[in-house]
Amino acid sequence: MAVASTSLASQMSGPKSATSISCPQFSGLRKSFSKLDNSVSFSTSQAFFQTVDSHLRLSADRKGCRAVVAMAGSGKFFVGGNWKCNGTKDSISKLVSDLNNAQLESDVDVVVAPPFLYIDQVKNSLTDRIEVSAQNCWTGKGGAFTGEISVEQVKDLGCKWVILGHSERRHVIGENDEFIGKKAAYALSQGVGVIACIGELLQEREAGKTFDVCFQQLKAFADAIPSWDNVVIAYEPVWAIGTGKVASPEQAQEVHVAVRDWLTKNVSAEVASKTRIIYGGSVNGSNSSDLAKKEDIDGFLVGGASLKGPEFATIVNSVTAKKVAA
Repeated sequence: MAVASTSLASQMSGPKSATSISCPQFSGLRKSFSKLDNSVSFSTSQAFFQTVDSHLRLSADRKGCRAVVAMAGSGKFFVGGNWKCNGTKDSISKLVSDLNNAQLESDVDVVVAPPFLYIDQVKNSLTDRIEVSAQNCWTGKGGAFTGEISVEQVKDLGCKWVILGHSERRHVIGENDEFIGKKAAYALSQGVGVIACIGELLQEREAGKTFDVCFQQLKAFADAIPSWDNVVIAYEPVWAIGTGKVASPEQAQEVHVAVRDWLTKNVSAEVASKTRIIYGGSVNGSNSSDLAKKEDIDGFLVGGASLKGPEFATIVNSVTAKKVAA
């Protein structure tokens, strides 16, 4: 059974006891350890672990109780392609042609995010089946902000979405949680949807801080935005982005369900149900179907594989994995 974040454990209440409690080894989000806070009684800890196990849904075999794998989120499957700082006019023309010719499942929201320079080219040549996103935006209206792009400019080019909080903006550019929250709030106020990225560094996962980091980043969004109606959360473990190391379906699922539980407790059950939580981090045509089968994985944010039209189509069509028997 998985051991939850110590930040969750610290929320427990119960009579104090000097009894040390032995816990099973766990190689997932938390570092393996042998003792829990000795202020927790044995009976209380049993109830806690039963609750955590229920919330995280980490049972190894759920085939007996589920005939079909379905999405926990109530929206459509969502697949975004983040092209990052890649492409030329010629290569993007070829990619757009491949996407226009691809056969895509109808019950998927598909979005691509070209570099700013090529948004107009893509918007004018890409099929209406696929929406266009910006990769970033400013915190407010345009003005004397050299090098920045305003939400109004993004809208003027026909973008429906913007990616905010991506790890490369956080850890390379140096954007902090509060700054990202301001961007999200302004984008939403102008009618542009937000793909809100969260995720932990490798050292944070190894230190057992995955939940803490993700919840802190979520809180920054929650503190700033007025509504979650036009928000998609993208969980992207930083150690899996562009490295070829993808989180296992089980690792991704346990974070996704924890995020949904956080939304239930800190925003509302309705928002937790409606908000789509997608996975990003070395997603490709070979692993997308296995990931898509997990109940709380509502789609993907794809990096390198989104630059290959046929492979990106395969990832989009992995929605069919949710329709097969578990």
